[in-house]
Amino acid sequence: MDYTDIPLEDCRTGVEGAMLLFALDRVHRQFAWKSGGLTREQLGTKHPPSGVTIAGTMVHLAKVEEQWTAAAAGREPGPPVIGADGEEHYDAEWREAPKLSPEALYELWYGTIARCRQEWTALVADGGLDRECTDDPGYVVNRRRRLVDILEENLLHTGQTSIIRESIDGLVGNDPP
Repeated sequence: MDYTDIPLEDCRTGVEGAMLLFALDRVHRQFAWKSGGLTREQLGTKHPPSGVTIAGTMVHLAKVEEQWTAAAAGREPGPPVIGADGEEHYDAEWREAPKLSPEALYELWYGTIARCRQEWTALVADGGLDRECTDDPGYVVNRRRRLVDILEENLLHTGQTSIIRESIDGLVGNDPP
């Protein structure tokens, strides 16, 4: 799997939902490029003083995308990505992810974004972005806000991944070739 497995159709004009999904697809391709083709050791590389690794970021982004997409769809999220029931806590994904094989990490991340992208396509078409979603009692937002939150989370961590990747093998740039 690599970044070319993520479809990207140019969206120079279009309705809001299509534009937001294009932006998410683009950042997914950027992240896939920056995280792709690495060994277990490289995926577990830290860039001090941060403890963030590309492996941890892959698991974290899969978890966030699954949880927030589930909230937008009005369904329960899938099982925890890492950690047994009652054992999952904030740093489990960061601490445990480097122990996973590259194949498991790539399968997890690519599988999650493919499922969530398919779901978002349906959510945008089915009543659009104005429908409310709740993923925390007392915290109600609409689908638009949740999709922007997912995009923002991916942008943040793609930037971190870019810095870590440059320190590993010198790969630089904003978009894959």
